[in-house]
This record gives sequence, structure tokens and C-alpha cells, in this order.
Amino acid sequence: MQSRITYILFLLISVISYGQVNLTVTPDKTSYTANEVINLTIVLEIEGSDYNQQTKLRLPDFSKFNLIGTGSVSNAFMDPETNTVVSQAVTRLALEPKQKGKLKIGSFLITINNKIYKTEPFDISIKEAEKKAVAVNTPASKDVYLNMEVEDREVYQDQPTVAVLKVYSKNMDNFRKVKNIHLPEKNNLEVYPISYAKSEIDPSDYGNMASQILAVFMIFPNEAGYVEVPGVSASVNSFSHKNKIVSNKVKINVKKLPEGSPEGFKNAVGNFKVNVENVSKEKAEVKKPINVVVKVSGEGNLKSMELPKIAESPDYDFFAPKITSKVTLATTGMMGEVSANYVVIPKKAGEIIIKTEPFAFFDPVNKEYVDLEHEDLAVNAFSHDQIMESRSTVEKVNEYTNTFLETVNTPVLKTTSLKVKEKNKFHWNILFTNLFILLGLVIAFLLFKTWQRKRKTGKKVLMDKPSLGSVAETENEIRQQFKTDINDYFSYLENLKDNNDYQKFFQTLEELDEEVRNQYLQNSQHDFRNVLENDKGYAVAEEYIVLQQSVQIEKYAPVKSSEGMDELLTSIVNLYSKISK
Repeated sequence: MQSRITYILFLLISVISYGQVNLTVTPDKTSYTANEVINLTIVLEIEGSDYNQQTKLRLPDFSKFNLIGTGSVSNAFMDPETNTVVSQAVTRLALEPKQKGKLKIGSFLITINNKIYKTEPFDISIKEAEKKAVAVNTPASKDVYLNMEVEDREVYQDQPTVAVLKVYSKNMDNFRKVKNIHLPEKNNLEVYPISYAKSEIDPSDYGNMASQILAVFMIFPNEAGYVEVPGVSASVNSFSHKNKIVSNKVKINVKKLPEGSPEGFKNAVGNFKVNVENVSKEKAEVKKPINVVVKVSGEGNLKSMELPKIAESPDYDFFAPKITSKVTLATTGMMGEVSANYVVIPKKAGEIIIKTEPFAFFDPVNKEYVDLEHEDLAVNAFSHDQIMESRSTVEKVNEYTNTFLETVNTPVLKTTSLKVKEKNKFHWNILFTNLFILLGLVIAFLLFKTWQRKRKTGKKVLMDKPSLGSVAETENEIRQQFKTDINDYFSYLENLKDNNDYQKFFQTLEELDEEVRNQYLQNSQHDFRNVLENDKGYAVAEEYIVLQQSVQIEKYAPVKSSEGMDELLTSIVNLYSKISK
């Protein structure tokens, strides 16, 4: 019996001496502050040559940390005492804590010879970090500090994170001296301001220093990896000096988007919807343009994303779109809609299907791709003969009447308001009303011509009389002869804009400009600009030049938006009200 026990002991000793696996993990310390880096050292030591490592080192759950760096080294040597091979692998991990308090680091696992080896979990303590601000301190600005705080330091590519800029100082009077805030600029970042409204002063934010929020802005990192956000700069203005201060820099862990993206995915990250609609009021006609709007709405990187385009087809042609956006920025994200207004020309009669290219986006909340494929818009296009045949006799009479009303060259009569819209039913009242209006306009036109002849005769008599007044009186008399009530022009232009008669709108605007220039006895716009600069000031003269440039842009734009025309009309009314005599 004793010999058996001795045999078993010798067998166990030989096995233990033949091979052994040790897996240990050691932190550099057990207590850290929130801005310190946690360094872990994992050592795997294998004694013996009969061990087969079947898996790599498996890490525990690091959801409460940012993994900011890794490194490993391995070596092997022969132990002369036991005559066995010793393999050693050392791995270093650098972690950044996401929260304060006691955090647990779980077990590291590895499988060798079908056996799982693991380390024991342990706790580390994360304390409140001391708030440090500023990268640049000059003697005049050493009492004022900037600090940039980023809400979420771990985001996906093209996913936004919100940053808050605070100013710290012991003297509250310094807060009003901080001006000229410049947000960070970098190629791999897109920064959009949310608000520059200053908050109320917190008298005891940190120690005996007061603080105030200066700006809130949104950051869109457009490449994966560890991205450094540069500091925000500002100036501290005093009576004698103007000093620059800069905030701290912040690193963001930008996660790479998952693999396996759909074909239609470009760079859209968020949650979106796509809608396609025909906004033209008239029937679609072959070889005549129609307006098709591709609208993307939702929440995400709306300003930087690539919109789905209209797919090419032998059934239609289209031109480059005009992009308009209605986007709002808030602490919850970028929300709104972006529209691409296309001019589409049908090439054949009948039903045509206008398709968009496939579109997909990545939803960071659900961490998955959403494929919307493509949107279809069915448009029934008619030939010119079909359009003409479909019109009734009354509609043809209405068209002739509308054409006549549009050719009456006077800004005083709002003739376009008398235009008749197409009706599906036959109305005798409309027919008689049109004929009565047509007759009345002919009579008014004859009376207007008679009044013009009498006016010319009166002018000729006045010009034959010798002038006894001064040069200024004569110039004022000439101006009164050319003077026109521009309010009639404004009303007429607004009526043309509301009826989408843009060709007549710009013709009338040229007449208005000519009338006002005649008041100054100027024929060219260049000479008129010099007169305005002498008479009204440099600012008004520049405003006139800018307005003329805006008029040319809108006049020759392939698609005219109602918002752009509204802004143009407002500028016209404001400027010509100031310069008209």
C-alpha cells in the first residue's frame, strides 16, 4: 500500500515538473483619476512543449472603458534546471474610464489543450478628475480659462457628438471680455454650431472659480480611429490688450462602421425617409420640363450625406438638381429635410416610371444597416396633340384671353389676377365675364392712348415756354415728369410671383429699374451706382449692385424656388423704397 502511494506521488511530481500554464493580469495601480490612463499587463507563461494554444487571449467586457492602445511581445527560452522549454507572451492594454466610482475588470480567458485558463476579476477605483483648462496662458489672460467637454467620446463614423465650451475665472467681470469664438477646424471633422447663447454664470462650478457656457456645437467625425478635436480659441479683450486663449483638446474614439453594407450605402448615418413627388401643376407633356423633387427627411448627417440621385433611363432626361435644406441643430442631433429639385423632360408619351438610385443608411441606435432600395414615381406624359385635343372650346377661349391679358404692358392694372384657371365643367358665366372684361380692357386701352396723346401735347407746350427758374427747379420739374408710383410696381411684381409668371416678373423689374434711374437722369446701371454712392451713401450703392447680381442668378436659374423669389421680392421692395424719389 505504501509503495502505491509513493508511486502516485512520484507520478504527480513528474507531471507538474514536465509542464505548467500560468496566466496573470496586473494593473499599474488600483486607484486612478478620471483623466488617467489604466495600464494592464497580462502575462501568459507556458512550461513544456506539449501545450497547444487553441484560442487567442479573450478580453473581458470593456463597455465601461475606452480601449486606447494595445501591444504584445513574446519570447521562448530553455530552463537549464528542468530542461524544459518556457514560452512567455506579454500583452499591454491602455484603458480610459468612461465613468467614476468602483469598476470591475473581468477575467481574461484562453484555451490550451481543450482546457480554459482564466484570471481572477478585480476592482479598480476611479476618482473625480481635477478640471484643467487651457492650453495657452498669457500674463494678461492667465485668470481666464476655456474648457471643452464632449458628451459622448465613443461614436460611429459620421455620427454626431455634442461639445460644450465653458469659460472659468475667479473674476466674473472677465466673462464679458471673452469674444470672437472660433470653433475647431480639421479635415476629418465637420463642426456645426448649435448655440452661441451665453448661459447664466455658475458662481461655484469648480472650487472658488465661476463658470459660464459660451457655446454648444456638434461634431461629425468622418473617419474611423482615434480622432483629436483641436482646442476652441477665443480672445480676451481689455482696454489695452487683446489676448488669445485656447481650450483643451479632446480625443474621440470613432468606431468603424460594420462590414456588409448594402449597395446603396454611401455615408448616411442616422434614421431617414425618402420621398419622390412631381410638383408641377400642369400636365406632363413630351419634351416639356416638369419638376421632380427627391426629398430625404429624418435625423442624422443631413448636411454632409450623399443624396440619392435619379436613375438614368431612356424614357426621360434630367439635369443637375438644385439642393435646398431645412435643417435644425439641437442637442439631440441634426433634424429636418434636404430636397433635390430636378428638371425632368419626358421623351415619350404614356406612363413613365422615374426611379431613384438605391439608398441605404446605418442606424447607430440599432447598430444595423437599413436598405430602402429605390423609390418610384409614375408620371403620365401626353403628346402635344393630346394636350390640345383634351381642351374644350371654353378652355381655348380662356387661353386666348389670358394671352391677351399678359401682353397688356402696364404695371398699374393687375391683369394677371383676371386670368382664368382651367375648369372641368362648362360655365357660361365665365365665358360672358371674359368677353365683358376683354371689351372693357379695349375701351380702357383706347382711353389710355388718348390720355397719353394729350399729355405729350401738354409737355410740348411747357417745353416751348421760356424757363425763368433756377437749374435745381428745372431739374426737379423734369424729375416730376418722370416720376412713377413704385408701389404699383411692387403690387404687380407680387402678383406675378404668386402666379409663377417669372418671365413677366423680370420684365417688369427691368421697367421698374429703368423708371427709378430716369428719376436720377441716368441711363446705365454703372453711372447710377456712382450717383447712389454720392447721394445715398456707399452701403446703398453696394446693396444695389448685390441686388442686380441676385436678380441675374434667379433669372437664369433652371428651377426657381418660392423661397428664393420671396427673398428677392423683399430685397427689391426694401431697396427701391429707399432710392426712389
